[in-house]
Amino acid sequence: MFPVNITSSIFSTFLLTGIPGLEDVHIWISIPFCAMFLITLVGNVTIMTVIWKEQTLHVPMYLFLAMLAASDLGLSLFTFPTMLRIFWLDGRELTLSACFTQMFFIHTFQDTESAIILAMAFDRYVAISRPLHYSSILTNSVIARIAYAIVVRTLTVQVPLPILLRRLCFCHSNLLSHSYCLHPDIIKLSCSNTKVNSIFGLFVVLSTMGLDFLFILLSYVLILKTVLSMASHGSRLKALNTCISHVSAVILFFTPMICLSMLHRFGPRLPSHVYVAMANMHFLIPPVMNPIVYVVKTKQIRDKILKLFIKKRPGGDQQAAQETQHTTSIALALQSHLSEFKALCSK
Repeated sequence: MFPVNITSSIFSTFLLTGIPGLEDVHIWISIPFCAMFLITLVGNVTIMTVIWKEQTLHVPMYLFLAMLAASDLGLSLFTFPTMLRIFWLDGRELTLSACFTQMFFIHTFQDTESAIILAMAFDRYVAISRPLHYSSILTNSVIARIAYAIVVRTLTVQVPLPILLRRLCFCHSNLLSHSYCLHPDIIKLSCSNTKVNSIFGLFVVLSTMGLDFLFILLSYVLILKTVLSMASHGSRLKALNTCISHVSAVILFFTPMICLSMLHRFGPRLPSHVYVAMANMHFLIPPVMNPIVYVVKTKQIRDKILKLFIKKRPGGDQQAAQETQHTTSIALALQSHLSEFKALCSK
């Protein structure tokens, strides 16, 4: 997707890193990662299918959840396969063009997920603070415009990244620190002047995920202010309970990302397994955990999944009626015998 002129670079490929120090047991390590990948695929595809098929779920909260599942699925499809390729086949080489393409899509889905989580925070704020006007504020046209704005913003800041990387020369080393290509990791290998790349990369992080995180915090400050103004203790708990799934998504997404970004740019040089662990937590854990959290905490999603996958047996209604009639007959017989027994005892 992003052709690279490699005449100015000594290295024409990058080498990905698996789990440092555990290369001998990569085949065993692949088992839990493969399970995570399958859970991610099944969980997110199921959520998108259920929301798409059930008209009752075509409301803002679940439409944003479908967007989140799509973003998680895209992020997984560009991270898990290269990891499993390393574990199973020791396939560590990627051309510069392939690496830049993977980096573009990983960061694109990363920024998209951040923006969707912000949109979900706005959805929770409107639902709690303006419940009577919820449907009139978050109409389908408003949701469509939000989705369009997310796509435009993400592409505007992400397209220049691989273009700026094309001008760099890579001659110091071609060994990346992770099992996939990330922008901060790539520019560290360049022997060219990377000041522009570093400044623009930092600008992208701060203007997208950094700004999103601040607005999410502001949303929850306003939510807490609204909740604390409620007179009923039960109403407060009910309102806060609707935010638990979203708060979990925020914690799962932003905590590792902030730590990883700060360590790459400002932190001391730490052992490579620290960076690998933080990157894996950020890119692999949210796509696995988000569907689980939302299915566990959202009754409507659970009910619709059961309805989708558990079909009624032929003649099930007739059989159920017969069983009910049989149970009623037994109850009436027992009641009759009990009456006779009481009459005998009274004599």
